[in-house]
Amino acid sequence: MENTFQNRLRELEQAHTALITRQNKKEPLGNGVYDRYAYPVLTARHTPLFWRYDLNPGTNPYLMERFGINATFNAGAIKLKGRYLLVARVEGVDRKSFFAVAESPNGVDHFRFWDRPITMPETDVPDGNIYDMRVVQHEDGWIYGLFCTERKDPDARPGDESAAIAQCGIARTHDLRTWERLPDLKTPSPQQRNVVLHPEFVDGRYAFYTRPQDGFIEAGSGGGIGFGLASSMEMAVIEKEYILDAKHYHTVYEVKNGQGPAPLKTEKGWLHLAHGVRNTAAGLRYVLYLFLTDLQDPAKVTHKPAGYFIAPEGEERIGDVSNVVFANGWILDENGTVFIYYGSSDTRMQVATSTVDRLLDYVLNTPADGFSSAASVERLNELIDKNTGCLPANENGVVLIRKGLASSR
Repeated sequence: MENTFQNRLRELEQAHTALITRQNKKEPLGNGVYDRYAYPVLTARHTPLFWRYDLNPGTNPYLMERFGINATFNAGAIKLKGRYLLVARVEGVDRKSFFAVAESPNGVDHFRFWDRPITMPETDVPDGNIYDMRVVQHEDGWIYGLFCTERKDPDARPGDESAAIAQCGIARTHDLRTWERLPDLKTPSPQQRNVVLHPEFVDGRYAFYTRPQDGFIEAGSGGGIGFGLASSMEMAVIEKEYILDAKHYHTVYEVKNGQGPAPLKTEKGWLHLAHGVRNTAAGLRYVLYLFLTDLQDPAKVTHKPAGYFIAPEGEERIGDVSNVVFANGWILDENGTVFIYYGSSDTRMQVATSTVDRLLDYVLNTPADGFSSAASVERLNELIDKNTGCLPANENGVVLIRKGLASSR
């Protein structure tokens, strides 16, 4: 039995080492806006073996998993002391989520979890589940973590074990290891999800991006991404929410939408990454989109390209909740590189990279949604007309697109 234990342990260690030391690589020939990578940066198998297994042959002779991990996804992100850190949502097979930090030397591979998960203090009303943390380095000197705290609805009818209330939990830290829990955010909305802290003061107050909801799942009358101000983080209260980016019929954000990570400050404005949700015959589909807001007024949208920026592709479409990409973390490097971290199908973490210049070019020069088929065709014809003027044609006036492109190389 001892040999069986040792052989299995050796195989597990070899497989784990091979996984976390695997070099990631860019996928070839993307869309020019960003680059996808071949492998996820975090999966359930990235978690340490000593989380999942009792490594004592006397108490676990068959080397069985004792604490099963189902998924690692929807991670906040921050760069500290030259290390790329993801605050991942780790979900056990018991369906409970918790936060754990994984770090990488380069942002695209070799992610390793810290030895212990985050021990998050609780408020007077214990959390049933916590997840999807946004990590924000604020100009006040603190690193804030804003996350969804879920508790069973006390008014649920007898026998209803799925009714819940979602609110925004708040904690702060300097090192991601020791956290101080603050009271939950208070807003006029019955429920809140996807709340994000703006990294700078606005009019001397803390600014929040919210997602008003009538219920736990459905946004209901909640009109989109909201914006509100609070005087304090120690007792954060938003008296009034304003919708800065609304839901809209027959778009990728018709059912609901929410802010992703905190926006990035650029010379052209605040760059936002958000998720949009629409309904399909196969269920809800989550995609990501970008927009820009004014530098002086971050609640004023100045540019918003039509459609999605990133949608699930290939293996990303498969998982616990299929056909989903969701982002609540990105990192802007000193050299202008942007690391975009997104969960795919509530199962794993992916990465895409771009640059501030490319993302701004995309946001500033991609047309906005015209909200009709006719407007889309008009926009397409404008592009075709523009290209026709710079491509050769034959004697019948047919544009030689293939020949034109080939000769321009």
